[in-house]
Amino acid sequence: MSVHALQGSRTRRSFLLVTRGLRTEWRVYVWAILSSALFGGLTVAVSSILGEVTDRLVLPALAGTIDVGAIWLGGLALAGLALSLALSVAARRVLAGVAVANLQARHRRAVTGRYLELPVSWHRSHPTGQLLSNVSSDVEAATGVFNPLPYALGVCVMIVIAAGALLSIDVWLAVAALSVLPVAVAVNVVFQRYMSPAITHAQQLRAQVADVAHESFEAGLLVKALGTQEREERRFADRTEALRAANVRVGTVRAAFDPVIEFLPSLGTLLVLGVGTVRAAGGHVNTGDIVAAAYLLTMMAVPVRAFGWVLGELPRGLVGHDRISQVLDARGALVEGTVERAGADVDVRGVQVDLVDVGVTVRLPASEAHLVRDVTLTVPAGTTVAVVGPTGAGKTTLVSLLSRLSDPTSGQVLLDGVDVRSLTPRSLTAAVALVAQSTFIFEDTIRANVTLMDDDDPASPSDDEVWAALRLARVDDVVRALPDGLGSPLGERGANLSGGQRQRVAIARALVRRPALLVLDDATSAVDPQVERSILAGLRASSGTTVVMVAYRMSSVALADTVVHLDAGRVVDVGTHDELLVRDPGYRDLALAYQREAARRQDEE
Repeated sequence: MSVHALQGSRTRRSFLLVTRGLRTEWRVYVWAILSSALFGGLTVAVSSILGEVTDRLVLPALAGTIDVGAIWLGGLALAGLALSLALSVAARRVLAGVAVANLQARHRRAVTGRYLELPVSWHRSHPTGQLLSNVSSDVEAATGVFNPLPYALGVCVMIVIAAGALLSIDVWLAVAALSVLPVAVAVNVVFQRYMSPAITHAQQLRAQVADVAHESFEAGLLVKALGTQEREERRFADRTEALRAANVRVGTVRAAFDPVIEFLPSLGTLLVLGVGTVRAAGGHVNTGDIVAAAYLLTMMAVPVRAFGWVLGELPRGLVGHDRISQVLDARGALVEGTVERAGADVDVRGVQVDLVDVGVTVRLPASEAHLVRDVTLTVPAGTTVAVVGPTGAGKTTLVSLLSRLSDPTSGQVLLDGVDVRSLTPRSLTAAVALVAQSTFIFEDTIRANVTLMDDDDPASPSDDEVWAALRLARVDDVVRALPDGLGSPLGERGANLSGGQRQRVAIARALVRRPALLVLDDATSAVDPQVERSILAGLRASSGTTVVMVAYRMSSVALADTVVHLDAGRVVDVGTHDELLVRDPGYRDLALAYQREAARRQDEE
């Protein structure tokens, strides 16, 4: 069931969007609306004083009678009101800005937090550009309506007081002045009907532009190497041209709406002057009453415009909120466990990892296709297990269950007899570390890339521990050759390291945490075979860490205590490398194919 998405008609959804935001930051908005209400009340007070000044000062002065004391008194009253108006405007703007900033921060925290909760399978089906758009332009769109909202709500006081003042002056003047309000409401209804689809299309194109830009930057090396710059330029130009056209459409609709809203108060003022002239000629109102009524209507242009701003932002706000809700209401999030340790009194390090009980199965959502089916496996503590199989056999899917990047559709993964789904994220990451084939290096120092912690963090590993991890990953000599050692900065994505060096830094990043289980998902594909064997041999000899690795080199597979042959998501056979060569024809064919590929690559080098 949807939790964050707004349900119902457009009017109801607009009401829910506004009320949710006000309720979330109600303390700030109470003061912002009160400041705006004070502005509205003071504005009406100015009209009354202007009427009095006209009758008591201006008209007598025109007749030749000047009261200096009255002039000073009227001037001081107007100056005091002007200062109060300025302070109320400043307070309202500052408070509204604080509330909007708080709402945006809440939305961004909620969306990014949801990103962390959702499984890798969800992220694979959502482009990075779209995810970036959700936390940037979509959040801004969803909160844009809350900037003018305190103003619009506060000046409702102005409308009520102004209507009362107009009625007290003259009923016909009030009818002439207030006749523009129903017209403004009708214009706003028509405006929303045209603006909503235009804004929706523009927001979708913003995400597409961000996605194309992200892809082009990420594939910068590929684009340069293959000379496809012109194609990327065309792709980006096509999307930006479509976005430009969509924004022009939004601007066109807005351009037709804003002049009408601006014109209505002026039209009302003309009506008031016309009706007032007739009423004054008949002796029903004074000249000061006409001035006060005209000023009130001029001031009522402010609330009419304020509501126009709010209604103009509502379609964009609804679209932004809907796009955010698609993330917040996405299904499949991994529920965090509550168990701090694996077992009653057993530390999570050095424990046994089991895939037992019900056979583990992973099925594609809304499909009968199985990525992994009925896998039952036991990994004794301190052993090395190699998972091999042809492309698409389900190897990565299987090992991702160990670090809980996703959960099985059925069955369970046990760590020292405890389902990993019941462990807290802190306990799980302390016990299991995964190194993927695709290595990410931050634009930071070697030390920060290994520890992923700030230097002043009390929990950060010591330099000795970092060097030990680098030594075990056989990359310490590379780091020592750098000018600043552990403090040496790395370029974006580790551009100043080779592919194999980046993979070894990633392995050191996992080893420095001294995990009970190290999962290597083809994490040494760019590492020299001799270095790879040295790393695996070092892990067996010194760390005592349980290792589960997806491997393709038979020289590495032969070092494993156990080999698991996986095909079409099922375990074909389990045994040592030599045992499988004898009794498993499929494994034997796979081993020979691996050996031929390794020999080919060696010849090319």
